[in-house]
Amino acid sequence: MADFYQHGSITTLHNLVKRPIEDLEADLLEFSSQFRMGLILPSLFSELETKAMENIVSELQKVPYLNQIIIGLDRADPEQWLYASQYFKDLPQNYRILWNDGPRLKALDQELAEHGLSPRQMGKGRNVWYCLGYVLASERADAVAIHDCDIKTYDRSLLARLIYPIANVKFDYRFCKGYYARIGDDRLKGRVTRLLVTPLLRALKVAIGTNEYLEYLDSFRYPLSGEFALRTHIIPGLRIPSDWGLEVGILSEIFRNHASLRICQAEIMDIYDHKHQPLSIGDTTSGLSKMSVDITKSIFRKLAIKGCVLTSETFRTVKATYYRMALDMVASYQNDAFMNGLEFDRHVEEQAVETFTESIMRAGEIFIDNPMETPFIPSWERIQSAIPDFLKRFYNAVEADHYEALG
Repeated sequence: MADFYQHGSITTLHNLVKRPIEDLEADLLEFSSQFRMGLILPSLFSELETKAMENIVSELQKVPYLNQIIIGLDRADPEQWLYASQYFKDLPQNYRILWNDGPRLKALDQELAEHGLSPRQMGKGRNVWYCLGYVLASERADAVAIHDCDIKTYDRSLLARLIYPIANVKFDYRFCKGYYARIGDDRLKGRVTRLLVTPLLRALKVAIGTNEYLEYLDSFRYPLSGEFALRTHIIPGLRIPSDWGLEVGILSEIFRNHASLRICQAEIMDIYDHKHQPLSIGDTTSGLSKMSVDITKSIFRKLAIKGCVLTSETFRTVKATYYRMALDMVASYQNDAFMNGLEFDRHVEEQAVETFTESIMRAGEIFIDNPMETPFIPSWERIQSAIPDFLKRFYNAVEADHYEALG
């Protein structure tokens, strides 16, 4: 059973009494008569070959309140696209698959590129951005939830608890972030949140002083979770990062555009486990090493936007402060793990801290060396202004793919 403590500048909605999923879904079904709900699943084709995705689809078949499911499919050739079309055909909800590697959507992406508006990097950020665009194009949802497709511990209560604060109009939230405990294989997971983001935010507060943005980020219990829900009307002005800074970047955009009273976080499950990225020691182009650089850059950029002057000396101070704080937190996590009967490898944890320390300096160097870097994909508001009929043609392309694949 969770605590009921409210910490920070946003509301925390706890899982206090293990309310039955049937009760939650009854409420959501009632809400759906006036407030349409959708779900986005950003997926690699390889995830369709896993037990995790098989279970997710099985659970979604039982969900009664969704008006739309959008699957963003990356890295699928024509044969795999046809396989995917059959894979999802038993979903009872209205669903569409965005075949991002298909000729129709690639042609539209090339059109955006010719206007300088196409996402520059492949990956989850690009996938989510196109899915959000399709939400606007299809006009079938007033609120939409997003969750990952590699969740080994998934059940449909995750979705219900995630979208409930947005779908219940009496709450008046615009954005909800999911959180949970990251435990798997009898040990603590979530190294990037535990050992990078939390001590980095606190080190920044020491080095440059407390500010509203740092307090806001530090209010989230799991800022890097891939699960969030939002009202559809806020999508057009939302700017999506294209790199591993997606989750922090979206939180930053929500902070910029919406009052804290319209933002919440919800405990969506007790224990969450999914596939894990390698630490990639010494390789800043992959794994957690690259992820940590991108996340740190995203935080630095937002601080600069807020008027903070960041120099090489600042980054050296932040690095030193972070390193000491992170090592102290390793000791705290060790004690927490031992008290709960979990395994804990102190050496591996401190290796991660050393890697993240290097990432902080690397992110600082990139920030200083590339002041003109534009990490965000253009907003859909800008796309609609530049190419007024783009969303209509995007919708038609997805429809054509759908009916062609199903014969």
